[in-house]
Amino acid sequence: LTSTFFPEIEAAIGVDSAFECWSPHEDDAVYCLLVPLKPPHGHAFHLELGMAGQVLATDSCIHVELVCTCMTEETVGDMLCFLHDPEDLLRKNQKPSLLHTLCTGSYLDVQKTALWFQDLVRSSWECVSQSRRYRMKVLPSSRSCKLQLTRVSGRTLLVEMMLGVQQGDSDIFMSSQATEALFTPSTTWSLSYAVAEAKFFWLMAREVPHDSCHFSCLQLCTRMLGGIGFSSYVLKTVMMHLLTTIPLAGWRRRDFLLRLEDIMRYLRCCLEEKRLNHFFFGNEIIPEEIILPPALQRAEPLNLLQNLAQDPAAHEQAMSEF
Repeated sequence: LTSTFFPEIEAAIGVDSAFECWSPHEDDAVYCLLVPLKPPHGHAFHLELGMAGQVLATDSCIHVELVCTCMTEETVGDMLCFLHDPEDLLRKNQKPSLLHTLCTGSYLDVQKTALWFQDLVRSSWECVSQSRRYRMKVLPSSRSCKLQLTRVSGRTLLVEMMLGVQQGDSDIFMSSQATEALFTPSTTWSLSYAVAEAKFFWLMAREVPHDSCHFSCLQLCTRMLGGIGFSSYVLKTVMMHLLTTIPLAGWRRRDFLLRLEDIMRYLRCCLEEKRLNHFFFGNEIIPEEIILPPALQRAEPLNLLQNLAQDPAAHEQAMSEF
């Protein structure tokens, strides 16, 4: 990619349940990776968080701007300046800018970027050592890169690589992951807390007793309740809150039934009050190693069960299912 002006790719970060050492499913774990993207030379990314600059904007975009490279360290080799060199000279001697390849208007396009990355994976696969042990197939996806890796024995691994742009120097990213909306414009990126969540569980793994039962509790709850209307994310959020309120010494395997009871009691209280706070909004007891944008640290708590507060029928059904 050195002679082109596509995004620079950084080392992938393992996120979600498979890398956090638990699974909401029996055998069909998907290994999710977030691949950070940096702007290429002569370009800059500006994150636009929704129309009103909301912290949890669902319609966030990545604005791409050209940057002058005439007299800066951005200049690489014989690179011309997209802003100040003549267009005919640029067309003859330099690859097109990111604005002319993966953008729609001046915004980074999720679908174009995902397709570019899929092609990159296909062309690079033969160069990696795993290609001798696995047969790789790129599965259809418009917003990520999904791989099916099959060993000679027939064992299959599923990998999903999402693309992301870091928000400042924080652990929060703008992600290509699909939103829950029926229609998501191709220039819309969703705010992802996946890296911060994975970091939280990595930090907890260093502090809990060696025979901790917290993942066993979470796994059992997601498999037991996940099929009747309680998302694994709600249960994961409950677990994160309890890990920061119950002394970590109390998570030994011998305490399994007590902690399971705590989870159910906490969930019941949340359902009765129709409120479960998002873990990263205005939470003062988040480990200091997790870096959050200042706006998120100062934000008012966000209710993940707002739909129950607005819909009495949904609340009644949730209580009945519980």
